[in-house]
Amino acid sequence: MNTHKALLAALLVPLGATLAVAPAAFAATPPAPAAASASADAAAPAGPEEDAAAAFGSPEAALGRVAHPLRTTEPRGSLADLRPLGRMVGDARVVGLGEATHSSHEFFTVKHRVFRYLVEEKGFRAFALEAPWSTGLRLDAYLLRGEGDLKQIMDEEFQGTYRFWNNAEYRDLLQWMRAYNVKHPKDPVRFVGDDNGFAGAELYDKVRAYAAAARPELTSRLTELYRGLRPATDAETYVNEYLAKPLAERKQLAERTGRAVDLLKQRPGAGADADAHAWALQHATAIHQMTTLYAFDWDNPQAIPDAMRYRDRVMAENVTWWQRQTGDKIVLGAHNSHVALKTYAPSSHPQIQGDFLREQLGRGYLSVGLTFDRGSFNALGQDGGVHRFAVGSAAPGAAEHTLDRVRYRDFVVDLRTAPATARAWLAAPHTVKNIGATYPGIADAPQIRLAESHDVVIHLQRVEAARMLK
Repeated sequence: MNTHKALLAALLVPLGATLAVAPAAFAATPPAPAAASASADAAAPAGPEEDAAAAFGSPEAALGRVAHPLRTTEPRGSLADLRPLGRMVGDARVVGLGEATHSSHEFFTVKHRVFRYLVEEKGFRAFALEAPWSTGLRLDAYLLRGEGDLKQIMDEEFQGTYRFWNNAEYRDLLQWMRAYNVKHPKDPVRFVGDDNGFAGAELYDKVRAYAAAARPELTSRLTELYRGLRPATDAETYVNEYLAKPLAERKQLAERTGRAVDLLKQRPGAGADADAHAWALQHATAIHQMTTLYAFDWDNPQAIPDAMRYRDRVMAENVTWWQRQTGDKIVLGAHNSHVALKTYAPSSHPQIQGDFLREQLGRGYLSVGLTFDRGSFNALGQDGGVHRFAVGSAAPGAAEHTLDRVRYRDFVVDLRTAPATARAWLAAPHTVKNIGATYPGIADAPQIRLAESHDVVIHLQRVEAARMLK
């Protein structure tokens, strides 16, 4: 299997899989000792250098005037310090919460904390993640009705580089969501998997069950179209075997699943309500999304940009479908490079999920990037195994170098309302830390313009590697 197929076999293609960008602007060295946590209303004492910077209107001084400190990155306790973020969210129906690494404790716990606040104070009711649609259905059933064992679901669903979601931090989030639903059974929170790297057996079962009840004349045709596709192995084995098929066969399979979607589109069927039809059609669409992704020629580097655009478009469409079908306001968890409004890497990822969401929802979509100055994370090393890596502070010129000199240790800032002195800096290109599923990678330090990429930034001084469960 060649390089591109091997990456797809890992289920989740990191942003840096096919890029060639500028070298990293930071060293892979052990992080500096952590500074003591600042209280929510305490600024770091200003010294002569800070006073001089403020006098000359530096971007960090300007951002410091409008930044709001975070009391903690942990999900428990008071959420009062997140009220400014609530005002930034406004009437947004989907809030994309990014991460600069795929496996750092604080990025996951901040998402938990923000989600808890938005559920309790802003009426949000769904958490979407860069995971397969079928994974989302299994987790949603657990959250709503307690179906299945959480550990087993996470072990079975979070495989390949989706394995980075099998961590103690997301387990805590899911347990909080389940506890919330036990207390609020008539107004539950939901889980959405928006990705198309795998289509689990439950999707085929749900489509066939709908056809048997509402369109029995389609049952035999759907059985033939789905022949050989319903998974009978674990997800990672299934995808490995699927990608080993010749390209012509993969294209034929995609054509078959497309015909299944077309059959279901024709009419809802006698006695079936519109809601049941919409869900069945979406499940069939999710199957087709996977087969279409794997029908790209992953042996041809020139095909990668189209494949990556397709994947991000699918993720955006699935989130938008859920929001419009259920009315739920959604927190979307993904890498910064997927929730951003503009691509971090136009040569390989011409258009990304956040860009599609802004097109589809307008200002109903809010992009929140999460950055950090130094710390550790889990990632796949050059040997293919998961390792803990650490990086030191950002070098001068990098975006995080300036952000870390804002007066607060951890803070949230609305880039849309930044002072003029900061706007010029935000509009200029700066290197950012952008660590995907593998490290070191070739896309660890792209240059972006923060003002074009995100509406809001949450900056953390230091992060530590997440606690992976398997």
